Amino acid sequence: MNIKAIIKASGLRKRWLLNTVGVVFALGVVCVMAVTASYAAYYYSNMQSDMEYRAKTTTEFFSNYVNQNYNEFYQSCITYAENFEDKNTIELQFINNQGQLVASSYGPWAGPSPQTPDIQDAMNYRDIFPYLGKDPQTGERIMAVSSPIIYSNGEVIGVLRYVTATWKLDRQIFFVAACSSLVLLIILAIVVLSGSYYLRSIMNPVAEITEKAKRISGGSYGVQMQTPYQDEIGELADTINEMSSKIAQNEKMQAEFISQLSHELRTPLTVINGWSETLLADENLDAETRQGMKIIASEAKRLTEMVMDLLDFTRMQDGRMTLAIEPTDIRGEFEDTVYMYGSRLAQEGIQLEYLDNDQDIPEIPCDPQRMRQVFLNILDNAAKHGGAGKRIQASIAYENNCAVVRIRDFGPGIPEDEIPLVKKKFYKGSSSTRGTGIGLAVCDEIVEMHGGTLTLENAPGGGTLVTVTLPDAH
Repeated sequence: MNIKAIIKASGLRKRWLLNTVGVVFALGVVCVMAVTASYAAYYYSNMQSDMEYRAKTTTEFFSNYVNQNYNEFYQSCITYAENFEDKNTIELQFINNQGQLVASSYGPWAGPSPQTPDIQDAMNYRDIFPYLGKDPQTGERIMAVSSPIIYSNGEVIGVLRYVTATWKLDRQIFFVAACSSLVLLIILAIVVLSGSYYLRSIMNPVAEITEKAKRISGGSYGVQMQTPYQDEIGELADTINEMSSKIAQNEKMQAEFISQLSHELRTPLTVINGWSETLLADENLDAETRQGMKIIASEAKRLTEMVMDLLDFTRMQDGRMTLAIEPTDIRGEFEDTVYMYGSRLAQEGIQLEYLDNDQDIPEIPCDPQRMRQVFLNILDNAAKHGGAGKRIQASIAYENNCAVVRIRDFGPGIPEDEIPLVKKKFYKGSSSTRGTGIGLAVCDEIVEMHGGTLTLENAPGGGTLVTVTLPDAH
């Protein structure tokens, strides 16, 4: 893992970068600055002390000449400057009380008179004054020390000044700073490498746990994960494995229970349906009894449809749902379903409007019985949840090599936050309509087995639009 990848990372990596690497870097920068500043202060202080000592001793030496006249004194200064032994590393200057350069170890024409404040301070305060900064004439960084020369009558007749360039010392300080920064970078590299290894040991199993947890939440119950770690991460993985196994076991028990219950209900429902039809065929029934028998027959039929949905659901859960694919006149199947269901809706005061068109739709490879089941279930849902609009529109078209069925109601629609969930099994949302909540889940599975799609959305102007897309054989 390189540093650029870590910088772009988020989550735990980002927090580690800020909390660990950031703190180490900040402390390292402080240490580098402290080391550099200490080194600079130490060596500048030593340089200044050395130059002040030179200035003091040289001034004391020249105090022997203060009884000479000015010309003799200045000639002594020139002679001393010419014979100055350390002229290659440091310059010795004699400056009169007018601030003019009288003599220099660099020669009689060493340059213009210096203008740094230490000269005037030494003359004003009769003491040694240092200067560290840029030379006003050359712009070069220098260190200078000025010591006053006092005549026998107490008059300050000039300044003895030592001056030297600091570029060698500055270069050495820069070298120390560079070495300290290099050490900091090496430490940071070690921290990043060791930290990235540690993070990988955490993030890799966490990523696997997250991926398996998503699969479990998506319905892949029973999925197990492996981790070589015998720590908190391993304990978390074992806990999720146990949870996955228990969920899979519960799902299996639930599916078996629903399947057994559905099979057990089919026999009495078949009997109820048969006897209700037999009794309704009797012309001697009075009106009240006949109405009661119609209610019994209707509710028994509705219960039978629920049982069939439950059976399909259990087949879908354990992979036993199969299709009998054959070339099918999908328009004919859809129109038959619409006309058959339309008469039933008319009794409930709901108008089912079929939007016919002359478009040619080729035969679609599908299971006609299963597709009728899908159409009926969607129409039934439209009547249940959108029946308040008293109107349903249905159409079929051929678009992009697909048969496209659209069924729209004019009811209240679906809350936006529930749209992604309505096709999930047993989900009923905020609807108060009776039902098992598995009809759309079964329909979605059937359509997907055909290689198609089933989508739900809120239609412009209100209501819900369901779109079923089935690809043709091409």
